[in-house]
Amino acid sequence: MSPYTRRSASTRNPTRGTPLSKNVVARFLDGRVIKGTSLDIDANKPTFHVRPPEDKTVEVRLTDLKALFFVRSLEGDPGRAEDIVPKAGDVRARGANVVSLKFADGETMVGMTMSYPPRPFFFLNPVDPKSNNIRILVNRAAVVEMEQIPQP
Repeated sequence: MSPYTRRSASTRNPTRGTPLSKNVVARFLDGRVIKGTSLDIDANKPTFHVRPPEDKTVEVRLTDLKALFFVRSLEGDPGRAEDIVPKAGDVRARGANVVSLKFADGETMVGMTMSYPPRPFFFLNPVDPKSNNIRILVNRAAVVEMEQIPQP
């Protein structure tokens, strides 16, 4: 099939949504989790929509979130240990600030951000290039501790 040939909706992978949709996992401040696809995420807008597989579209308010995870797979790999130190020569780390975050629920993560100190909503890239997370939109209000990690 040519890369310019359009696929009909019936031949698309139903778990991936439309070609422009993103797999996301929305983790809420109250502990709820919604997994699905989205087309309209903008950190500068108050709401966006998530369409869970086999369910109705849900409107999500950014201020209700702990973080929004853009993921490769909705299933993920919970048993996988992630790298937390950037590898030497990782081009994604150029110009980025490596930060350690601790959320109000106790979860911690290390990632790279271009904006430090961060805005109310900011993007974090995982240190591990093989992570299921592609990038994470973090609600700064959900973070109780943040530390910039000096890099050599």
